[in-house]
Amino acid sequence: MTKLLAGDIGGTKTILRLNHFQAGKTQTLAEATYPSAEYPHLNAIVQTFLAAAEDTSPQRACFAIAGPVTNNTAQLTNLPWQLDTEQMQQVLEIPHVHLINDFAAVGYGILALTPQDLHILQAAPVIPQQPVAVLGAGTGLGEAILVWQGQQYEVLPLEGGHTDFAARTDLEIGLLRYLQQRHGRVSVERVVSGQGIVAIYQYLRSTGLPESTQVKQEMQSQDVAAVVAHHALAHTDRLCEQALDMFVAAYGAEAGNLALKSLPYGGVYLAGGVGPKILPKLQDGIFIQNFLDKGRMRSLLAKMQVALILNPKVGLIGAALYAERLQQSASS
Repeated sequence: MTKLLAGDIGGTKTILRLNHFQAGKTQTLAEATYPSAEYPHLNAIVQTFLAAAEDTSPQRACFAIAGPVTNNTAQLTNLPWQLDTEQMQQVLEIPHVHLINDFAAVGYGILALTPQDLHILQAAPVIPQQPVAVLGAGTGLGEAILVWQGQQYEVLPLEGGHTDFAARTDLEIGLLRYLQQRHGRVSVERVVSGQGIVAIYQYLRSTGLPESTQVKQEMQSQDVAAVVAHHALAHTDRLCEQALDMFVAAYGAEAGNLALKSLPYGGVYLAGGVGPKILPKLQDGIFIQNFLDKGRMRSLLAKMQVALILNPKVGLIGAALYAERLQQSASS
């Protein structure tokens, strides 16, 4: 019996899942979530999890890391953890430990999603073995493409969130100049992310649009992006509505940019924590209108399915799937 450990490791929380994998079938044996910052290292969380599961014998582990992975090592973006696969194998007594970027894990996770895990924003036929594009606004902006490699899809992680923000309207040009004054160079992640919602709100406020006293007070004690989204979706504050409209328009435009560069007739998928929280806004037409707004290329983009991922554990699913692939390859 082969036991595989999968993990989705973030600065806020760590989700671990222990699976039994045999003859191509998977059964979940245990799963738990831990507050990452309360532990000195990922090793401590894994040891706690395996002790609670009364199991210390996974043959392989794959962890999706919120940060760059280089030469089997990783430094988490928002935690002082330095991860090294050789050190973890020794400490945890797991023969094979693998680290992959968290957005690469999202890409693999897409392959195991069901229709219930998705909300279709633009319906179109999905062509098998064609490229798949995935991008996700969360703390930052992640991007990846999936490419068919003879037998299966492989995920190619990208750093597209750090490409230049392309302003298209007078209002966006104003936003670009506003952000240039703050940061110098402006990446698309400065706009299409949770922090981007905040920046857009602050920019619109600086243009003279009136700010609600109630909204201002709420922002002093709550997450600013969440406050903007709440009032925009409830139609209780015009400034918040305009900010979210502008964010969704930029999100749609960037999705269209990625689609033009990868021609993903296998589908375009939106991941990240922001999308499900603003689903009604993604449905109102602004996103797809800006996704399609590519001049002569509009007809190409209209042939691509665009779907929002609703399953918050897609990264964990992807890490587990990647571990299964590695195990199958080792056994063949």
